[in-house]
Amino acid sequence: MPRLQIPEKLQPLLKPKKFKVIYGGRGSGKSMTVADLLLMKCQTEGSKASGMREMMNSIDDSVHALFEEEIQRLGLSGFSVGRNHIEIDSGGLISYKGLARNPESVKSMHGFKYFWVEEAATLSKRSLDLLIPTLRKEDAELWLTFNPESSADPVYQEFIKPFEHELSKNGYYEDDLHMIIKTNYCDNPFFPKNLELLRLKHKETKSRAEYNHIWLGETNDSVENSIIKVEWFEAALNAHKLPHLEKAFEPKGAIVAAHDPSDTGNDAKGYALRHGSIIKRIECKDTGEIDEGCDWATGKAIQDGADWFVWDGDGCGTGLKRQVSDAFKGKRVDYHMFKGSLSGAGQDNADFVWQEIDEKDDNQKTYSETFLNNRSQYYMQLAQKFYNTYRCVIKGEYVDPADMISLDTDGIEDIDRLKAEVCRIPRKPNNRGLYQIMSKNDMKTLKIQSPNMADALMMSLYIPQVNEWEELNYPKAMII
Repeated sequence: MPRLQIPEKLQPLLKPKKFKVIYGGRGSGKSMTVADLLLMKCQTEGSKASGMREMMNSIDDSVHALFEEEIQRLGLSGFSVGRNHIEIDSGGLISYKGLARNPESVKSMHGFKYFWVEEAATLSKRSLDLLIPTLRKEDAELWLTFNPESSADPVYQEFIKPFEHELSKNGYYEDDLHMIIKTNYCDNPFFPKNLELLRLKHKETKSRAEYNHIWLGETNDSVENSIIKVEWFEAALNAHKLPHLEKAFEPKGAIVAAHDPSDTGNDAKGYALRHGSIIKRIECKDTGEIDEGCDWATGKAIQDGADWFVWDGDGCGTGLKRQVSDAFKGKRVDYHMFKGSLSGAGQDNADFVWQEIDEKDDNQKTYSETFLNNRSQYYMQLAQKFYNTYRCVIKGEYVDPADMISLDTDGIEDIDRLKAEVCRIPRKPNNRGLYQIMSKNDMKTLKIQSPNMADALMMSLYIPQVNEWEELNYPKAMII
């Protein structure tokens, strides 16, 4: 009789629960353990199980090969392995399904008891919303295994975020419905030696954020060529509340509100409020048409006492000028339509020198010679402010507070979503040697969510132009 050995931390999976969530880094044994347990349950109970993934173009993308390997490794009998399914002599069955192409098909899976989604971090909200109600059998169970990607992913928001405190403290959470286990290589007594060598190499060569994601199951809110690192973002959280920086961050100047309208239909809208170097508020509106979003943002700007209102005038936003003008009629709020697409001599600060080092150096590049357009320019300024804050808060270097940024978490409704947006803005190669940021459409092809809050934050860096007072020629006083 084969003996089934599983890591001690995963032994609670033997108890029945409606939702079993196992997440963590590489080498934790989570996928192998789930495969072994489901083989055992399907054989002893005669139950049906489905191995699922969000994307599954062929059987090669499924966990079929893992099941087959474990049957052979454990020397199990009574299993008939087909090309795309496994039949068990007890009446059990294991089959596979991709959710993205036809998520509605899960509604017809009558008689299945176990639903296992591997790489569940990629699950779309639509797939998750359709999958959960399929657990019609009273004893049906949904098993999810994954290494977290973005903290804004639907599966993270549904199953990890609500229990984050307990999971952070204990690595385990359980109630009547849920069993959630965070497990890493250090929890796996069967951790392979060859993976240990790779882990040690990664510890030396990878960034802290990347290592923590790969091996410790932390969220990965950055992408390749991202211009703002997670460490920089985290250093800016409430930097203005640190005792030694509180006075230096005292805000001065205009209060600037910024709005990123929706592209079409129910695309999200973003709102940000800046005073000095402090970002006082960032919010997102996921519903409503573009005009509703504009009313929402202008209303907030008035409520927040903004001096200036800035909105994205590219695309659909170009038609909002009349609505913005009407919203501020009779109010002491000036407004500016930001055009991220303006390039060359037309972009903001075009003729000014970028990062002037030596006044005598005539070869220093101007903004127009450095950046492709306004969007690239302002995002680079945002990245520089985050980096400067990291240098000051973490490295202890002196930096002028005017060149830093602080995010007031009391006014930010979803800090994880904001981090996922800000730290997933990639730089794009440019054949003219200019600094260029990837467009929203290009980001969508990489499955990077639309950075509506991040764009609002970026536009809030707009500095209103102050007209110099013209010299007034008063008549000379009459001498009597």
